[in-house]
Amino acid sequence: MAENNKVDETSGETMRKKSESDNKPAQSHDEDNESVEEQPLDIGEHYLVRRSDDSWHPAEIIQTRYGDNEYEYYVHYEGYNRRLDEWVPRGRIMSSRFNLTESGQKMPSDKVWKERPLVSDLLSDSSDRKITRNQKRRHDEINHIQKTYAEMDPTTAALEKEHEQITKVKYIDKIQIGRFEIDTWYFSPYPEEYGRQSKLWICEYCLKYMRLEKSYRYHMSECTWRQPVGKEIYRKGTLSVYEVDGKDHKIYCQNLCLLAKLFLDHKTLYFDVEPFLFYILCEVDKQGAHIVGYFSKEKESPDGNNVACILTLPPYQRQGYGKLLIAFSYELSRLEGTVGSPEQPLSDLGKLSYRSYWSWVLLEILRDFRGTLSIKDLSQMTSITQTDIISTLQSMNMVKYWKGQHVICVTPKLVEEHISTSQYKRPRLCVDSTALRWAPRRHTNNKLGKK
Repeated sequence: MAENNKVDETSGETMRKKSESDNKPAQSHDEDNESVEEQPLDIGEHYLVRRSDDSWHPAEIIQTRYGDNEYEYYVHYEGYNRRLDEWVPRGRIMSSRFNLTESGQKMPSDKVWKERPLVSDLLSDSSDRKITRNQKRRHDEINHIQKTYAEMDPTTAALEKEHEQITKVKYIDKIQIGRFEIDTWYFSPYPEEYGRQSKLWICEYCLKYMRLEKSYRYHMSECTWRQPVGKEIYRKGTLSVYEVDGKDHKIYCQNLCLLAKLFLDHKTLYFDVEPFLFYILCEVDKQGAHIVGYFSKEKESPDGNNVACILTLPPYQRQGYGKLLIAFSYELSRLEGTVGSPEQPLSDLGKLSYRSYWSWVLLEILRDFRGTLSIKDLSQMTSITQTDIISTLQSMNMVKYWKGQHVICVTPKLVEEHISTSQYKRPRLCVDSTALRWAPRRHTNNKLGKK
């Protein structure tokens, strides 16, 4: 590999320093030629902010920076996933602060609110109908509503607060990788001189990252890579999967993790890649193998996880690649003779993808099976843990707790009702086991049938 970026393990700390705000803002002049200096909005205060769809929504000011002759503000929209946090110019923020009352309902602090109402009523829920816990959970997952600290146990809440503080501000707004310019979602600890750039240029083959377009263009004319490092273990049509050992290709895997962190909130694997294997899904054409997504897994997982991180890059989402990666991870577990489960916590999109995949797999079996099936039987057939099977069947009201154990309770009609809904469509892409050229290194202790 040509000279590549060295990952600075201290960069995550240095990037958390306050953005450069020492540059004095330009002064404006009134009719009497008296200079008037614009005063920045206060960090931690709430304002109404115009989003990209022209709707107004309450948001907290997280950080301030000065550039292009005006202040910009990094804002977090109340009730929305942090991947929607963004830098906005002063012109998209109302002049009135947004206060919280004791009841928790947000109220504008002056009449500016009445002059520019929200497009939709996002501040209150006029519906008084009651919903079940499952309905609330599904609603929160679909709408990406995060738990409040009060809803978490104390340990989780403390870890969440620390994580949020460390990764609060995202400076890299966009990346250019191959033919795609992609808006980023989250903070990633690229080294300081790269992490402060609003845009990075990334080679889609070797994953080297650059600050300047001219450096990127020169690199692409010189780079000889046209596919990931490692071994190709799957080829079906134009789709290919490569297995990469973090120990053998450390820099490549570190760069992959830094790239992935721009779109994953809770994963923290950046530098210690040696204990992991990476499985990289690509679309192949005459130019080369273009990275679509990947998942990583520990070589030896004490918790029985068959996936550590999993990601489909945004341009390829909603095309079936995510479920293909999930299915691929379970195919590897089947060949290993183990059961597996993804490492927690999953992202909101990850939860939806896994739940949809588990539901489809189980419904396909239950539709065609005649006789008696236990939870253990399903786990042996699918390599899905009994815990994940139980939670999935519970979400579909297909399991009962009877005499100290969970018992499958379904009818053909109930199975068909679930299959007929749009949520449980057959995946667009499936793993062809005959196209897989792979054998397990050795068996782990997580034998089939165990949770």
